[in-house]
Amino acid sequence: MYRSGWGTKAGQERVLAVEITREGFDEWALANSCLSSYEPEAYESREAWAACKVRSPVRVQWDPERYYITLAPLPYCAIQVRLSGEAVRRYVEEWIVNIYEATEKANELRALLLSGGEVGARALLPQEKPYPLPEGIKTLVAAS
Repeated sequence: MYRSGWGTKAGQERVLAVEITREGFDEWALANSCLSSYEPEAYESREAWAACKVRSPVRVQWDPERYYITLAPLPYCAIQVRLSGEAVRRYVEEWIVNIYEATEKANELRALLLSGGEVGARALLPQEKPYPLPEGIKTLVAAS
């Protein structure tokens, strides 16, 4: 929500939440992914990474995470997943379970934050926790 300015950026005034299946996300998307940049710990060579990029419809990138309310840096990274080709088709046709309107919640959160109501804003959001991955997939998407 904060990336859209809590629903206030031009062209981003509506906020949607999309629920997808776990099978689609980690058992297919992440299992068929490639890191967006070469990491020697993850690939035996630059050539192996380049070959992975050619055959993979999913890119994974790790970005510094920020506390969702104050945007203060956190001591861990968040995964960013980019879909293309076959992955987009599967996402649209197979993985989506529910799409719901979240604009009103984004507006409420923004109003609370602007008025100094961080505690109230935090109470409106689900508790974030690490996403458990099967061991083989952890290795595929590992970042240094």
